[in-house]
Amino acid sequence: MKGFPTSSDIFLEMDGKKIAVVQSYSAKASKTSQSIEAFGESEPVATIEGQKKYTLELTRLYATDSAVSDGINFYDLADFSLVICKPDRRIIYSGCQWSAVQEDGQLNAMVAEKVTLVAARRIETSV
Repeated sequence: MKGFPTSSDIFLEMDGKKIAVVQSYSAKASKTSQSIEAFGESEPVATIEGQKKYTLELTRLYATDSAVSDGINFYDLADFSLVICKPDRRIIYSGCQWSAVQEDGQLNAMVAEKVTLVAARRIETSV
């Protein structure tokens, strides 16, 4: 059995290629709901599920060597996936767009300190 996820188990993927590894992440899922009210009732008679929103904050992203040689730029990324490998399952957030990037740079290092993403979908599969 595998242990806790490491940075090699959390990565960004685009067009089937690993483009960056991620040291850590936090994920927040939210959903809108709407109450259905009926005339004469003091409480809603039902609720309707609304759209889901996935917001992820990634810490310490390192571009892979092949992505660096391909000239990757975190600011140009669009429609990519975040893949999180856990001991018993794999979680994929796809259709990702970045909403904020914070950099603390060093010479010759392709590192982004914090990246906030919004994902269109969340898929969970068994390993």
